Amino acid sequence: MSVRRLAEKQPASFAFTPENLEWAKAKIAQYPEGRQQSAVIPILWRAQEQCGGWLPQKAIEATAELLGMANIRVLEIATFYTMFNLAPVGRYHVQLCGTTPCMLRGAEDLKKVCERMIGREGEVTADGAFSWIEVECLGACVNAPMVQINADYYEDLTPESFTQIINDLSAGRTPKPGPQVDRVNSAPIGGPTTLTDPAIYAKVIPDGELPPAVTDEDGKKPGAAANVHQSPTPRSPIGDATDRRRD
Repeated sequence: MSVRRLAEKQPASFAFTPENLEWAKAKIAQYPEGRQQSAVIPILWRAQEQCGGWLPQKAIEATAELLGMANIRVLEIATFYTMFNLAPVGRYHVQLCGTTPCMLRGAEDLKKVCERMIGREGEVTADGAFSWIEVECLGACVNAPMVQINADYYEDLTPESFTQIINDLSAGRTPKPGPQVDRVNSAPIGGPTTLTDPAIYAKVIPDGELPPAVTDEDGKKPGAAANVHQSPTPRSPIGDATDRRRD
């Protein structure tokens, strides 16, 4: 992972809003005595939301003060996890998955769309609307290629459908998240390919009747071989110390 540093330009101050401070204290209270610092990640996440999608240095320090932690400890966490953005992002922050499944399915073409419509990676457009970054696997490999924009996934993308999504967001429209092709979630494209024989769904037990209960006689007998082709007790290799033919 490349070195992650704080942005050069930083706001002069940060303070949790009353609502977020109340939320943070409730989150801290969920942890047992002596373990309250475990709330650092959710509180950093809330601070990032308050700052419009990124973590200024003062927000990191405010989190450290709230939890009684050294600033460097919280800075280590913020710089380690890529879910925390250390520089300003656009109102629509595009995270483009570039890991192998997405790469094989066209992520490089989506990257060209980002460069053409948004600009250089990590930079914010002049109107503050968009930014983008390439990330590692977002866990939607079966729907590759895909991107995450703010909290939503957009999957099964082509350069054309991705371009339309960016245009819709620019125009104030809300594009449909999820697969951008004719399938539901991660269901097979074109419909199911297995378990399609209607016979396997035929009822063999009349309605209203229960199947017979399983008894001890139906179970595996003690000492019986797990497989009829296997012997319960393997024979000793020829020539070892237990071979009677050596006597």
